Amino acid sequence: MATETIGQRIRRRRKTLNLTQKDLAKSLQDASHGSISQWESDITSPSAKNLFDLSIALECDFAWLLNGGEETNVVPASLKSFKVPLISYVQAGVWTESCELRDSTGFEYIMTSLELSDKAFALQIKGDSMEPEFKEGDVVIIDPAIKPIPGEFVVAMNGESEATFKKYRELGYDEHERMQFELIPLNSDYTTMSTLKQQIRIVGTMVEHRIFRRKR
Repeated sequence: MATETIGQRIRRRRKTLNLTQKDLAKSLQDASHGSISQWESDITSPSAKNLFDLSIALECDFAWLLNGGEETNVVPASLKSFKVPLISYVQAGVWTESCELRDSTGFEYIMTSLELSDKAFALQIKGDSMEPEFKEGDVVIIDPAIKPIPGEFVVAMNGESEATFKKYRELGYDEHERMQFELIPLNSDYTTMSTLKQQIRIVGTMVEHRIFRRKR
């Protein structure tokens, strides 16, 4: 029996899951319908990153997808893959208000297994105001559809042109039954912001924190 190619394994697994090539492409960060067609026809080969994303989208073992071999008795976890755009702090400030911005192209995307709202986005941490837990270069995924509870981390607007990322703490209701709250930096060198002193609008709540390997 001839050895099965990577393209044939991709096609076989896709059909097992009843996915079209277009369906599969939507689950991948850097692939189009045409890319899937070329991989399955063995015209081109997916990159290592594409293979990793494929293993998630196709719910199969990465090593099997790459090298083939005997089927194992290990049933792969049922995983789904979703992508959210990585945006700037300026874009985050108008994200929930601007449908045109959300529908635009050209974003870099972050893959996640979380099933989030269509307004979800990712931000890359900058500065040291949230150290030691959040360091510059870390990525956080934010969902505007989720209301924060005390102790969670949020992206908010405080009148500046850029959004800010801080810890959320409630202060209680005012005489108009509006919840007042503070935005707290984890680094004590920075000041706390409060709705008792300024206008603050919550943009969204953090649902995932990505920490990347750092040089020592």
